[in-house]
Order: sequence, then structure tokens, then C-alpha cells
Amino acid sequence: MSNLPLAIVSHALPNDWLAMLKDRCQLLIGPAELEAHLSEAEGLFTLLTLRVDEVLLSRAQRLRVVSNMAVGVDNVDVAACTRRGIPVGNTPGVLTEATADLTMALLLSAARRLPEASADAREGRWATWTPTAWLGADLNGATLGIVGLGRIGLAVATRAKAFGMQIVYANRNANQEAEQTLRASRLSLDDLLRQSDFVSLHLPLSSETRRLIDERALRLMKPTAILVNAARGGVVNMTALHRALSEGWIAGAALDVTDPEPLPADHPLYRLPNCLITPHIGSATRGARKRMAELACENLLAGLEGKPMPHCVNREVYNR
Repeated sequence: MSNLPLAIVSHALPNDWLAMLKDRCQLLIGPAELEAHLSEAEGLFTLLTLRVDEVLLSRAQRLRVVSNMAVGVDNVDVAACTRRGIPVGNTPGVLTEATADLTMALLLSAARRLPEASADAREGRWATWTPTAWLGADLNGATLGIVGLGRIGLAVATRAKAFGMQIVYANRNANQEAEQTLRASRLSLDDLLRQSDFVSLHLPLSSETRRLIDERALRLMKPTAILVNAARGGVVNMTALHRALSEGWIAGAALDVTDPEPLPADHPLYRLPNCLITPHIGSATRGARKRMAELACENLLAGLEGKPMPHCVNREVYNR
């Protein structure tokens, strides 16, 4: 019997993404292995689709480390892990550029009505071409409001500036780099919503930010404004957003994240021509996802070896 610690990867991943785990732990991969061997596991490598809650943790009596292959850890009950002395790792930094690229893709697609225009082209409606058909919004000279100016928000602001956009932001703290290099202006959230032609959300999900963009917030926005969310679906009240798009409070929305995820196929937002939805692909580039997996491996191995994780969201467990 091997003396190596047992680690479970909750879902199948490419072998080369997990290469550094070879010969350093007993590795089991997939939902079936998780179900069968959770009680024996000392390490758990998780994706956002797995809930690490009290129910799971109560079955994992030997668990010493949870390594989440994501920046956000809203699928993990971090407080419950902390009570058990279990460090929780995440993978920040490596998906910044990929997510910023996707945010701009969403913004551009919604601004220029690309899904609608593509559908018309496929269905032979070019014959209806007129100078006023498929009119979109201009980016050059428009104001982009960024809510949450962290790494990803700043990367989006840098890209948007290259398109000639004016940058305003709402953030707990001032960002001197953005103000000096991008001439960004810090506003209250209400003023940002009132002034922006595009609003891009880059907030973590917490009790403070859950449904931050609600009916009141959406009614503050311009009727010509477009909302972009590549953060977490729970930051937006989806019922209020449907009303806003249906009744013309705002012009459009582009969402890479929803609440819930996945969004049911019969959800009314899918039927709105002014709502673009993608299936949480912000980090979906080959390079970003591979590096995320490698960071998650590094966190997992550190935890199994009793060392501090390179990226830990509950470092207080090390003070015990």
C-alpha cells in the first residue's frame, strides 16, 4: 500500500494539466471516484461546479486541503473549512488577460448587435438591408463604467481606453494607476450607473455584492446603456434584469455568468434579442486554463505536504 496521500480531482482534466501530481500523491479522478473515496481523501482538487459544503465536509473526515481551480470560491463554504483547519486555495492572476479579452468581446458583440446580425445573415435576411438596419452603439467617445477595479477590471479599462472610451469606476479604494495612466475617474456607484454608456461588472460575490445590480440600480442606467457581467451571476438580480431588457430600461446585456449556473434552457432571458449569454467562458483559453490547473496543483501539493499554499483564501488557518 502506498504511503503517498490520497487526492481526488473532482472532474476529468487533460493529463498534462495534472502532470506535477504524478508520483507525489495517490490520484483518483472523476465524480465516481469522489463519491466512492471521499472519506479517505486527504486532498481535494475542485471545480466551480462542485459544492464543498457542510454535507460534503462531514463525509471527508481525513481532508486536509481543498484546492479550487478558480479565482472565486463561492462554491466552497470557506468558513466551514476554516473551522476544520482546512486551507482553501484558489488560482488568481493567471486568468486576468483571458477574462478581460472575453469582457471586451461581450461588450463589442452587444454594442454592434453581432448575435442578431449573424442570425439574420444565416436566415437570409440580407435582402432587408437598409442604412438604418443593425445599428449599434459607438465605443469611441463612449463612457465605460467599471464596477470593481481589481486586476481584471484594470485590464478591461486598459483595453477599452485603446478603443477611445472614457473610463469611470466605482471601487472601495481609489486606484492611482488607473487615474494616472488611463485618466479614469472614481465615482459613486449611483453616479457611475447614471453616466455610463456601458457598465462592466468585476466584483467578487459576497453578502455585500449579491444582487447589487437590482431594479433600483438598473433604473438608474441610461435607456441606451449596455450591461456586461463577466464576474459572478449572483451580482445581478436576474428577474429585474429581464424586466429591464423587456421594458426598455436599458438597451442590452451581455452575460458570461448567470444566476443560477447553468441557466435553464427555458429561461426567458434566452428569448430576448438584446441579451447575449455565454456559458462562463471567461478563462476558456488553452493557456489560461492550463495555468489555472497548474496553480491548483501547486496549492494541493503544498497543502498535502503541510506547507503554506501559494494562494490561500483563509490564511488564518496557519495561525492556529
